[in-house]
Formats: sequence, structure tokens, C-alpha cells
Amino acid sequence: MKQYKLFAATATLVGTVIGAGVLGIPYVIAKSGFLTAMIDLFLIAFLILMVNLFIGEVVLRTKGNHQLTGYAEKYLGKWGKGFMLFSMIVGVYGALIAYTIGSGQALSAIFTNISPFIFSLIFFAICSALVYIGMREIKKAEAIVMIVVIGIVLMIAILSFINPNFSLNNLSEFNLTKIAIPYGVILFAFIGAAAIPEMKEQLTQNRKLMKKAIIFGSLIPLVLYFIFAFAVVGISGTATTEIATIGLGTFLGQKAFILGNLFALAAMFTSFLTLGLALKGVYNYDYKMKLHYSWALTCLVPLIVFLLGLTGFVKILGISGALAGGVEGIVFALMFWKAKKMGDRKPEFSLGNQKFVGYLIMVVFTLGIIYQLFHLW
Repeated sequence: MKQYKLFAATATLVGTVIGAGVLGIPYVIAKSGFLTAMIDLFLIAFLILMVNLFIGEVVLRTKGNHQLTGYAEKYLGKWGKGFMLFSMIVGVYGALIAYTIGSGQALSAIFTNISPFIFSLIFFAICSALVYIGMREIKKAEAIVMIVVIGIVLMIAILSFINPNFSLNNLSEFNLTKIAIPYGVILFAFIGAAAIPEMKEQLTQNRKLMKKAIIFGSLIPLVLYFIFAFAVVGISGTATTEIATIGLGTFLGQKAFILGNLFALAAMFTSFLTLGLALKGVYNYDYKMKLHYSWALTCLVPLIVFLLGLTGFVKILGISGALAGGVEGIVFALMFWKAKKMGDRKPEFSLGNQKFVGYLIMVVFTLGIIYQLFHLW
């Protein structure tokens, strides 16, 4: 029973973390150089692991169940809740815009006689209608898609490794001046702390497993991202496309190309619904908005931005990751220190004060935000 509980809690975190963000990682790694990007990948993976452990200890130090905004308000006050809401809104809106763009590109790559813009509008119309209706089955569908994603990523990796076009020369570039290029997209792909309060509820009778579940759930995406990037960049090099699966047809054949893009579409579809429903719920329940207003605020903002001509899949992921992930990480570090003093129960694990790691998180994420804002300007 304990092993099942550990697996279920780990799967909750992995399923929240792994989504359509994986599709943009190979492109930014190819742009910066594979060896350069490995510094970003492993540094961000370590920092996110620590952030997740911080939040794990926070939720275990707190009686009752809350969402992240609730924990932020308890330990940091109204401003903490406001920053958490800001990070969620930026992250979700950015993701919805990126998935609208990406879906059009993926479908247009398969059906070449129709423009990406038309496909994006069709995708958005279907997803936004489902967000309005509300679908409780989405969480189950997301778990299934996660398993499919892992399977297809591994299949693409195997096909790439045995392909004659695969070359280690594509993986040899190191240029420290490009180290900031993959930062935002990689950070976006690792964000998943919202799952940790749910993991606490899953492990009600087995909370000593929380630390192990967080560690496993944080490291599995790292392994998967590394394998996927190694395979895609190794075979396509500088020809790697913004949505990794679009460019694979040239190297892996038509069947792998179609399967890869259908997988990309499925990942973006479930991610859109999951995030859209979550944001609609915040407006509906936390801010007492009526259903149609909460839906309109959730869906019309990304549609308007898309219609204004913002069309860069990777650019949107990078901005969302750096801003939302950065603000979130800084707030989590401050919450962690406050909970040490203000928590109302003894946690099942304690990390110590972790001052060095906490300040490292704050410095790296602050620099990431500054870089992204400067680059955007």
C-alpha cells in the first residue's frame, strides 16, 4: 500500500510538471549549444527540486489543506497572496497563448494546405468551449497523456539514436555567452509546485513518504528532458524547430512525424484544459466572479494577445517561465523561512534553514526576471 501511495503521489507531481513545455526545450538547447544548456538544465532542476522540497515542508508544517495562494497569505500576508496570484496568472496566460500558437503550427505541419492561424483559432474555440463547460475528467486524461508522452519521447529517442543522421557533433557546442537563452523555457518546463498540496492530501496516512515522492517527482522530468533534448538535438542540430516534433519528419520519416505532432497536439490540448480550468476556478471561487465572467477573463485575454500578432511559441514559454517561475520561486523561499517560525504542526521532514540555497534561488530567479524583461524590452 505504501509503495502504491508513493507511486500515486510521484505521478501527481510528474503529471503536473511534464506538459507541452517539453516541446520547446530542444530548440533553445540547440540555439545555445547543448553543453552550454546543460548548465541551465541541471542548475534549474536542482533549484526546482529544492523549491519543491521547501513547499513540501511548508505544507507539512501547516494544519488543514490550502492552495498555494492560501499558504502564501498565511505566511506572507496579502502581498504574498498577490504575488502568488500574479505568478499563476502570468504562467497560465502565457501557456494558453503558447498552446494556441503551437497547436496551429503542429496541425499545419500535417495538413499543409491550411494556415496555422486558422488551426489555432479552431483549437482555441474547442478548448475554450470545454473550459466553459468544465470537465472533471481532464485530470484523468492528463495522467494518461503523461504516460503516452513518456512513451513517445522514449520512442523518438530510440529512433534518433539508431538513425544515421544522429551525430555527437551536434552536441558538442559550448558558448558561455549564450547561457541565458534556454533559461525561461527550461524553467517553464519544470514548474509544478501546485501539485504539492494535492500530494499532501494523497499521503494523509503516509506523510513520511512526502520527501521521497517530491524527490522522485522532480528528478523524473529532468531525466526525460535530458533524453529528449539529447535525441532531438543530436539528430537535427541547428535545424531543430521551435516545436521539436515538427522538424523530426525530415530525419525520422512521415509516420514518426505524424505521430510526434499528434502527441504534441494532445499534450497542448490537455495542458490548455487543465490550466484554463484552474484559472477559471481561481476567478470563480476565490474572487467570487460569476461563471461566464470568470470564463471570459480566462479565455479572452490570451485570444486577444494572439490576435494582436504574438506568434512565437518559444518566446511565450520563455517569458512565462522566467516571470511566473521566478516570482513563484522567490515567494516560496520566503514562505519556507516564515513557516519555520510560524508553522502550527511538526513536519514529517525538515531541511534545516537552507540559507545558502534560498538566497541562491532568489539571486538566480531575480537575474532571470531581469534578463527576460530586458530582452523583452
